Amino acid sequence: MSDLIPDLWEYILSENPDQIREAFHKLNPKEQQHVIEHLYKMSTEPGWHPLQIRSAQVAYKVLEGKKSLENKNGS
Repeated sequence: MSDLIPDLWEYILSENPDQIREAFHKLNPKEQQHVIEHLYKMSTEPGWHPLQIRSAQVAYKVLEGKKSLENKNGS
């Protein structure tokens, strides 16, 4: 099971919409919510590497649909 976690995040943060959706849809609803919350934190909280931020923003947008993080934050 522990081998699945790095693979999951590799796909979620791949910036490839198909890989992001495929990995996400293998999760149960509780796990999906955790991923969405974590991606939002990665996208908005300080301390993440710029490439991690970009990858998280891409995944968040793919999974949440049309709204961008900038609109959600009111900037």
